Amino acid sequence: MDFALTDEQQLIRETARDFADNVIAPRAKDNARNHHFDAELAARMADQGYLGAIVPREYGGAGLDYRSYGLVVEEVGRADSSARTVVSVVTSLVCSAIVKWGTEEQKALYLPKLCTGEWLGCFGLTEPDTGSDAANQKTRATKVQDGWRINGSKMWISLGNVAKVALVFAQTDPALKHKGLACFLVDTDQDGFQPTTIHGKMGLHASDTASIALDDVFASDDQLLGQVGDGFKVAMSSLDSGRFSVAAGAVGVCQSCLDESTAYAVQREQFGRPIASFQLVQAMIADMRVKTDAARLLVWRAGWMKDTGQPNTTETSIAKLFATEAAVWCANEAIQVHGGAGYVDDHPVERHFRDVRVTTLYEGTSQIQKMIIGRAQTGINALVPQ
Repeated sequence: MDFALTDEQQLIRETARDFADNVIAPRAKDNARNHHFDAELAARMADQGYLGAIVPREYGGAGLDYRSYGLVVEEVGRADSSARTVVSVVTSLVCSAIVKWGTEEQKALYLPKLCTGEWLGCFGLTEPDTGSDAANQKTRATKVQDGWRINGSKMWISLGNVAKVALVFAQTDPALKHKGLACFLVDTDQDGFQPTTIHGKMGLHASDTASIALDDVFASDDQLLGQVGDGFKVAMSSLDSGRFSVAAGAVGVCQSCLDESTAYAVQREQFGRPIASFQLVQAMIADMRVKTDAARLLVWRAGWMKDTGQPNTTETSIAKLFATEAAVWCANEAIQVHGGAGYVDDHPVERHFRDVRVTTLYEGTSQIQKMIIGRAQTGINALVPQ
């Protein structure tokens, strides 16, 4: 693996950094304070090509490799995790599934609209009683003439209130267990699709999050993504991409916490000198730097493996586990460096602390990532009784 960025990758990174600094960051505090989902910002990210970054150009995407995509997501995440959520959901969870599993007709219909931001998409896997046990879907899909009727509920669905298309996972035959799962490209503009905003979140206040009731929602046969029985594989392939984007965004949070802490420590004086001159403060900043660099390199390795066609589920889980835990740690330490000033949202570290906590939960908890890594290392699946 070559650690040097190509000229194109460097330009992509610099462009994303400028966009994050000049467009995303100035809106972040007010959007979070007002619990405002910024549809205009989502449209501007689409104009930049970020909502279809890894989608081939023939379908309206930017056609980026994964490492370049990771650079973009890092910069977006450095500015605002709520904005990064839009990129991760539309690009990694929704578009990547359609690219991998969709028919040519499905790709031609959905991908250009998602890439341009004309439509947003959401990923309907999690249910009130189904989180880590993704195969245990209570939502049911019943075959009817020309399609399927879907009934059930989904929970913690990012962009659920604003999506035009929803990837909905449902069980077609409980006796088949995970082999009966199917994924549907559901049109949300029907009475049976009933999203409700989830209030009271700890963080990601500028991100739209919904619970969704599905009451006789209809999906035609043409809206089945893959085949009946492919649903679990569709979900896992999307999560492989989603975990990469979450990890890259977490690196951005680490970098922001490091940058903000360094700048604050250099200018903040106590006992007649900058607090950056105190050994214990330098130790916190040094540890932030180490964790940031390590997390970034793990993300780059996962991206390189994706780009070179190598199996990478384990390496992606390693990157997701380390980067998200590192981001939580860095955000906590950054508040400590800032002291009382870090406890209010005048500094972005307060928002980072609240926003990044969920990254160790969604796209598979840290404990699930450890099980994936442990299974690869030992050959034993901890979720299956021995």
